[in-house]
Amino acid sequence: MTDIIYKNESYKIIGICFEVHNNLGPGFLEIVYKDALEYEFKKANIPFEREKQYDINYKGLILRHNFFADFVIYNKIILEVKSVKFLVDEFTARTINYLKCSSNKLGLIVNFGELKLISKRIVLDKKLQEWRKND
Repeated sequence: MTDIIYKNESYKIIGICFEVHNNLGPGFLEIVYKDALEYEFKKANIPFEREKQYDINYKGLILRHNFFADFVIYNKIILEVKSVKFLVDEFTARTINYLKCSSNKLGLIVNFGELKLISKRIVLDKKLQEWRKND
């Protein structure tokens, strides 16, 4: 049996996502959900950075383009916000790359676009540079 990484922190984050989804419902653009999440994180005194920029290191070269994580919460969890009909594998692959670039271990993908809030946990094992998906 494996321990759940950042169990308490991710529980609080997903709880706030449910609060936002319960109040707004599906159908808005991602930016609306991000604004509501920002409000709720501040209200709950949860430390976060929105649109945090990360460099991409390619063979020792920092590339011109970087990526921006929707949220980095507790300085260790990446939260990717989606508002789509359903989650696709591309979102998981992107989140894995974000974890590799950021040196964080946990990524949460949350989809506000469905009638029911859908979330995925992506855990990166830094030793092996592998991931495991916890649905």
